[in-house]
Formats: sequence, structure tokens, C-alpha cells
Amino acid sequence: MKETRFFYVPSASERNELPEEEASHAVRVLRMKEGDEMMLMDGKGTFYQAVVTMTSGKHCFYAIHDTLPQERTWKGHLHLAIAPTKMMERMEWLVEKATEVGIDEFSFLDCRFSERRNIKLLRIEKIIVSAVKQSRKAWIPFLNEMDGFKSFIDRHQTGRRYIAHCYDEVPRVNLFDELRKGDEEDALVLVGPEGDFSIDELEYAVERGYVSVDLGKSRLRTETAGLAAVMMMQLAKQK
Repeated sequence: MKETRFFYVPSASERNELPEEEASHAVRVLRMKEGDEMMLMDGKGTFYQAVVTMTSGKHCFYAIHDTLPQERTWKGHLHLAIAPTKMMERMEWLVEKATEVGIDEFSFLDCRFSERRNIKLLRIEKIIVSAVKQSRKAWIPFLNEMDGFKSFIDRHQTGRRYIAHCYDEVPRVNLFDELRKGDEEDALVLVGPEGDFSIDELEYAVERGYVSVDLGKSRLRTETAGLAAVMMMQLAKQK
């Protein structure tokens, strides 16, 4: 049985041609031709069964045969805010895997001990799109520009908010246990850089309503901690 090919097409119902990059993949790599079936995803909760109507050079035209609204498989809005590592490959791995698992929003934090002060979003966006297609997610995660730690805290003052850290002298509760208490609520989890948040940053967040949490007994790398947090959110919020 031939595998159904998925393509990311924003506003798919309002057009009849694949975006240039998707068209190039369909025509040049997959050798798709008139009459071949495909599945389109708009990243906003709908799949579309479509068929190729014409290919020409870098162009691939389609006709939609059926509209398939999807249902979310988890409750609430899941948001991970993380300080990016010096090696971007590790962040790219995290974004890919977290998207496959299921996440609604990514943010990047500029913290006192951050190893990286800027980030290029274009490549991250491409990795997200690829992971969405591979894992067949109906919604594409929202990607934010990097933000200063305190600025981010000040702008996110609602919902269930958590800050994960490794300070033994600061009381912590387990993230998964806390997530299960707010079954229907949105969840935002902060993960710091390899050197952790500074104690001042931790206190600043806690004073503004963020819950101090741990991710278990092991000491984790930043990207591993980020994926662990996403896994816990998913397990706690599954429908």
C-alpha cells in the first residue's frame, strides 16, 4: 500500500498550489504526478484529502476532495520556555522531538548564565514543520523570539506556571504531580541553561507565582530536561 504523503500548506483551502518548497519536494524528490493522492495540513487543526491536478517544473497544483477537522489529543495549552544551549544542534534536537511528542508553544530565554544570547528562528521553523509532518500533528507550535528572563516572567502572569531548577536549598515539588492537579488548565514550564537559573532569577519567578519544581531524581542536560518537561505535560494532559 502506497504511503500517504503529508504537506504543510497554510490556508490550504484558499489556494490550489503547494508552496514552493513543498512543491519541489513533491515533484523533484517524490516524483508525484497528476492523479496522485496527498494529505494537506494547514497547521490550524484541519487536514485535507487532495489529489495532484498538474505538475510543472517547480509547481504542483492540487484539488481538495475532503476536509477533515481534527480533534486535539491533549487538554490545555502546553508551553515550554527554555534557555538555548551553546550548541544549536542540541536545541534543534529538542524542538524536533518536543514537536513530535506534542507541544503548543516554544519560547527561548536569555538568562544570567545563558551560553547563547541570540537564536535564528528560520531553521527552527523548518525543523518544526518537518516534525509536524512526520508526526502528523494538526496544529503547528507557535515559535517566539528570544526574550530576557524578567521580561518573559512579567508578561506571563496567568495560568499554571512552573520553574524547574536544581537548587536543593529551595523547596521543590515534582512537576508531574503538580501538572495532574490542574487537569484542564494551560501549563507553562521554564527550563534554565546548563548553569541553571541564577538564584535571583529563581526568586523573581517564585515571587510572581511560578511554582518551584523538579523533573525527578536525575540531573539532566538542558535539552533533556526540556523534553522531560514536555513528556510530563503530555502524560498529565492527555484526553
